[in-house]
Amino acid sequence: MGPTWTKAACNKEGDGPILSKTSWLDPTSCLPETFNRCCHSEKTILSLTDRRPEGESQLCGQQEALYSIDTSAQPPKRTYQLADKVNPSVFCLQTINYKAALTFQPPEIPTSQNFDRLLQDYGGIHFSTETDLTSSAESETWRAVNGAETSRYEYRDPIQTADGFLWLPAPLFSSQCADSNPAGFLVNQAVKCNRMIQADECTTIPALSMQFYTNSSILAVPKSNRTVKVTIQSTTVQLLEGLRTRLASSAVLLPTLQDQTCNNVVLGARYLITFTEAGEIASAAVSLVLATVNMTAGFIRQSFEVRFVQQNTQPVILSGNPGYVVGLPIKAGFGSPGSGIIQSMEEDGQLTMLRSTSTQDCLAVEGIRTPVLFGYNMMSGCQLRITKDADCLLLAPALLNVLKGQKFPDSVAAFGNSEPQNRLDWVQIVYNISQPSSCEIPVRFEIEVKWTKYGSLVNPQAKLTSLTVTVVTAALPQVDSGSERTILILSTVTFVDISAPAEPGYKSRPTVEAKLPFDFFFPFV
Repeated sequence: MGPTWTKAACNKEGDGPILSKTSWLDPTSCLPETFNRCCHSEKTILSLTDRRPEGESQLCGQQEALYSIDTSAQPPKRTYQLADKVNPSVFCLQTINYKAALTFQPPEIPTSQNFDRLLQDYGGIHFSTETDLTSSAESETWRAVNGAETSRYEYRDPIQTADGFLWLPAPLFSSQCADSNPAGFLVNQAVKCNRMIQADECTTIPALSMQFYTNSSILAVPKSNRTVKVTIQSTTVQLLEGLRTRLASSAVLLPTLQDQTCNNVVLGARYLITFTEAGEIASAAVSLVLATVNMTAGFIRQSFEVRFVQQNTQPVILSGNPGYVVGLPIKAGFGSPGSGIIQSMEEDGQLTMLRSTSTQDCLAVEGIRTPVLFGYNMMSGCQLRITKDADCLLLAPALLNVLKGQKFPDSVAAFGNSEPQNRLDWVQIVYNISQPSSCEIPVRFEIEVKWTKYGSLVNPQAKLTSLTVTVVTAALPQVDSGSERTILILSTVTFVDISAPAEPGYKSRPTVEAKLPFDFFFPFV
């Protein structure tokens, strides 16, 4: 934007012509006699405005430079001042926390002089910017908008330790493990990666030892002296045959090399970090899985997980956000009059079905249940042996309790993240039970779950619309004295997709509602 010339009002109204932008282009030509021809006053001021914002133009605040020439001074004096300008856009940027994004750094072209250095930095399977991450975290991440250091962790902030960050190995460009992945605050992660090993690296790779995961002291808040020790919650040892045993002691076991096997190698680590409502880390625990591996295999498969739980709260496991995810359990609960849904964290308080066992005896499998998983049609059963002395009035309620379970819920969540206090996001379970005239025993317990695709066509979400329980009964068969008869009792779960096919929709044509006076066409009509 070029300079803009403006003229202050003359003392006398109508004195002289009005200056135009093309009249004066050079500030050095603004002499007193020039202005006297324009306006019979020596106090005429010619100002030049030039906007020069500092930084990005999308920032919420920027500065504007105002230049002016006062002809009352001899010789004319040119002055300027800085004024703050506020960006009225609602999408303005309050601060830029990644200054490297404002500039483009051309890649360094390999030459004979720098080839060895570039090969050392970028010639490996993977490379990291650990130095850049540390410097940016120290300079930008922990600073608020006003430039002061924060006194709490915020979402996705790297968790600091006494000697750096809490590293969580993860796959980078390939499936191989990279140890320079900092764990982010409130970011639950579960990853698996392969680690290349050689026969002489049993005791030299840090990520194979328990000390790599237990010797860190996490800072309760960023840039503080308060530390939280990582405690060992459990240690499980896996043998070469795959058998796992949980150790009673929480002592640190170091890797040892014995012939071609390496003992006490970390196969998995699971962190559980407890935080407060104020954004402080209260405690941290790790569960480790150690194994004895054969070093001739060339690599091992490691798994790592970190979960965050708020202090003094009970975590609620979601089955999707918002729609259900195939393979996750159906959320269920019990309706409370005048309030929301009561959810139980116990396994038998969820939507479950009868689980088949090796004994196949219906009267011996009561209480053995398995959760109902979304999208999985399931079937299980047991066998009922009937003798001459079998009483229908006793068998019927006993079999129904085996099929339903002692705490069968009365409501299921429509979405995978439905909240218990929102009663409208829960679906009431409908029962379809026949009432025969004579006593009959239940032989089939059928659960039919209807669901539909909800939301955008690009990313539809699974929503439950209804859940119907059907109990099929049959008369108790007659058995001769001294013999017995076996009846198969079944329990099934079926998922039915009732989504309507997507069809393009068009808005209706707008109607013109024109109201004319009754004599508008007079005298023609």
